Amino acid sequence: MGFFSKLVKGLTKTRSNIMEGIDQVLKSFKKIDEELFEELEEALIMADIGVDTTLNIINGLRIKVKEQKITDASELKQLLIEEISSLLERGDHEIHVDEGPTVILVIGVNGVGKTTTIGKLAHNMKQQNKKVLLAAADTFRAAAIDQLEVWGNRAGVDVIRHQENSDPAAVIFDAVQAAKSRKTDVLICDTAGRLHNKKNLMEELRKIFRIISREYPEARKEVLLVLDATTGQNALQQVKLFKEVADITGIILTKLDGTAKGGIIIAINSEMNIPVKYIGVGEGIDDLQPFNPQEFAKALFAEENNDSL
Repeated sequence: MGFFSKLVKGLTKTRSNIMEGIDQVLKSFKKIDEELFEELEEALIMADIGVDTTLNIINGLRIKVKEQKITDASELKQLLIEEISSLLERGDHEIHVDEGPTVILVIGVNGVGKTTTIGKLAHNMKQQNKKVLLAAADTFRAAAIDQLEVWGNRAGVDVIRHQENSDPAAVIFDAVQAAKSRKTDVLICDTAGRLHNKKNLMEELRKIFRIISREYPEARKEVLLVLDATTGQNALQQVKLFKEVADITGIILTKLDGTAKGGIIIAINSEMNIPVKYIGVGEGIDDLQPFNPQEFAKALFAEENNDSL
């Protein structure tokens, strides 16, 4: 199964969560009036698209209905699809690894599948013929270090590690030196995800950023936040909290295949102004892929019986 087919299949729950509510509302109305907009608003909020994003979408709809002099409720569906698609396309969704050495710092709360995601990301970069190195800087959990090694082996990528409880910044320092001497294209760093201890996490990340800037000024830097799509609105809260501790350049949204709450991707892209860079729709090593907004929108609104849409 190609990734697009997998995406269409993976978004089944999210698609029905969003589209069933919308279809039901549109079927109940012949003409477009204030009540219709209110019901649509409710359907979108219930589909985890978020309050602010929903209000933006409805405002956009009102403007287009006026401009295009649309009176038939059935014509709203296509307009709605266009509105949501344009929100998904905001921002730069690419990681520009072709433009010189890149350091990717991966952050996120424990339990979102951060280490697994890093393994898949390393595999993805290797498939692009990039020389990849991993840094096990989540030193507070021995399991995280071991797990990263397992994924490093699976992806055929070396891991720079120290002992459990050692200084994460020291791991990053060694990893940067190794990346420079080996002429690595991409250095991916795992970090601790202890958000309940925000002050420590902030200090630790600052220290890591200082080391990367001082030791590897020529490298491009990406800070990617891993979110679990199944947490819905809670994912939005995590973005807000992590924005306080780091300058996030992109989001990796995992577990889209098991949830009806995938609409949260629209809210994240639009409200947080942070582009989604990768999405995960399965457990396999190939199931993390660069986010393509056009393909995602196409898969989100694909008819069940027409995967080739």
